[in-house]
Amino acid sequence: MKLIPFLGFNGQTHEAMAFYAKVLNGTVTSETKYSDMPQDASMEGCGDAPGPSDPNWIAHSQVDAGGATLMAADGPPSDGQGTTTINVEVDSIEEAERVFKALSEGGKVTFPIGETFWAHRWGMLEDKYGKPWMVNFMKPFP
Repeated sequence: MKLIPFLGFNGQTHEAMAFYAKVLNGTVTSETKYSDMPQDASMEGCGDAPGPSDPNWIAHSQVDAGGATLMAADGPPSDGQGTTTINVEVDSIEEAERVFKALSEGGKVTFPIGETFWAHRWGMLEDKYGKPWMVNFMKPFP
């Protein structure tokens, strides 16, 4: 299991992740724009979540540096500052469902756990302390 910081931006993900990669002597290992997502991308559980205001915003970006990982995406503006979420990356569907269920007890599920085009299981929640989490059992990056 890995805990991965996930940063939310309002249109600055591409620039910020390139900066972090340079500063940390790392590499941007993944970057997907909303416009590059499959048309039939499964986002079950996302309900009526608002999409990005610009299809060129980044839906997912990853920097690997010195054995550490940082993830980020542009999302709908909240307070104008973006957010920080803890991403838990696990090694099986069963572990994803177990961790998601345990973290969500007493909290609030934002997006129910389910399959997406990038993950065998993915979900978002706020724990009982109000902290945002994502649980991921990723599919291999192309």
